Amino acid sequence: MEFDWNNPPFALDGSLTVRDIEESFEDPFAAKLLPDSARFGVQARFFNLGRAGSGRGIFSVYRTNGRSIRVICAREFTGQEEYFYQRKLRQTLEV
Repeated sequence: MEFDWNNPPFALDGSLTVRDIEESFEDPFAAKLLPDSARFGVQARFFNLGRAGSGRGIFSVYRTNGRSIRVICAREFTGQEEYFYQRKLRQTLEV
């Protein structure tokens, strides 16, 4: 899938790069979630929790039309997101 980086709605301040964000979507253990809040239902936004090749955990909010991904926001994991990612990883590897 292609990424749409034309006029991103957030600033890439140097702590994360476009490459880091794209790699987090390629993580085979990434958790892609559909929020259960009506607030996000109107524009069909999704969450991605994945690791970049550098090992950094990245949380992203994005939209997709099936052909391209438009990242709306991206940042490093919080402690709770790291815990959630690790828990999902353990569950996947136990199967």
